[in-house]
Amino acid sequence: MNNGGLPRARIRVAICGGGISGLCLAVALSKASNVEVNVYESAQRFSEIGAGVMIWSRTWRILEQMGLADAFSRIAHAPPDGSMGIGFDYRRSDGPEGFDFYRVQMPYGCIRFHRAQFLDVLIDRLPTGVAHFGKRLRSYSQSNNGPIGLRFSDGSMVECDVLLGCDGIKSVIRAQMLRDRAKENNDGSLLDLIDPVWSGTIAYRGLIPAERLNEEHRALGAPMMYCGQDKHVVSYSISQGSVVNVVTFSSNPNEEGRPYGGPWVVDCEREELLESYSGWEPEVTELLQCIDNPTKWAIHQLKPLPFFVSGRVALIGDSAHAMVPHQGAGAGQAIEDAYIIACLISRASEATVDLALQAYELVRLPVANHVLEGSAESGKMYEFNSQHGDDYRILGRAIERQWDWILWPSPNEDLACALDWVSQQLMLRREGGYA
Repeated sequence: MNNGGLPRARIRVAICGGGISGLCLAVALSKASNVEVNVYESAQRFSEIGAGVMIWSRTWRILEQMGLADAFSRIAHAPPDGSMGIGFDYRRSDGPEGFDFYRVQMPYGCIRFHRAQFLDVLIDRLPTGVAHFGKRLRSYSQSNNGPIGLRFSDGSMVECDVLLGCDGIKSVIRAQMLRDRAKENNDGSLLDLIDPVWSGTIAYRGLIPAERLNEEHRALGAPMMYCGQDKHVVSYSISQGSVVNVVTFSSNPNEEGRPYGGPWVVDCEREELLESYSGWEPEVTELLQCIDNPTKWAIHQLKPLPFFVSGRVALIGDSAHAMVPHQGAGAGQAIEDAYIIACLISRASEATVDLALQAYELVRLPVANHVLEGSAESGKMYEFNSQHGDDYRILGRAIERQWDWILWPSPNEDLACALDWVSQQLMLRREGGYA
């Protein structure tokens, strides 16, 4: 929009949350000349809990588009080269003798990183002065035409034109958005979507230096999915192959959706972990015996949301679609959110940014919710609790079909659809047919 030859006013974007989604978004938006971006992080520094992160080919292409491929290649388990690779090897392991029953392959295979190193690549590219720490959001206020007011727990207040909620699975922004919409529409069912629900699954996590394992151990090679009744164990190498990330899952399907008492993440004794997988095949036992300080996690997820956007407030990443980790998709979906909404906002003006946010929701909500639900179903398959049971011939192909979304229209194709929709809406506005 040409303001009589004057420079166009910059859109003030506030990002609440400095995890993978928030930092990826900030890096992307910091390159846009029409945007002033600030990141508000509740902690005193950027940090991530958890050890490993994996992405797939469609996310890798986003990192290439952002000019980050070289930096991420240097910290990946191996530099991605575009060839077909192993997604996971699936093996029945809850007995004294395990056996392979399926292998899923896909372009680029499973691209994996140490989570802290992944975050550091983004932090290193964040412009000076963008990050603000110790800023825990308490609430926001939004009017039709005026700025959005943000109130933080330390008593400070700021204003912005667009608020992007990257504040995770316990999102304050999601809670207020749903409460406000429930009140506005007299729809109490929206209140049931605010809080995450327990999946009925407990996970144990740990890191193992690669040299502690037998050099022929399968976990040093391909990503492994060791499957058993109501349980499974995931392992894959990170940090250029020097470390093996291990996550074990133990599920009680009858507990899914019930309240979980106690903290979600605690330290635990190795003996508890070993007891939980007693009787499993030796190579799984060897893995678990090498975990010195396991942590115990209660795995929660969101129910699918009917919207990600309200006015000029939008939810990104886990605040919108926190999912169980059974397809290693959480980080990738967050990056996809960030990339598409950053591209849309960077092409908008203050007068059209509302359309940019609506277009983001239009293309991202169905994909992210599909992956959220598919991740939960995949976990049931790995633990022989799906409709396919342990019929390996049918189960293997069903597991592979769960990954079809990786080959769906690319993020750039989704972006093109979103931009086309914005153009159509602007044309309707000019013709007086857009309310």
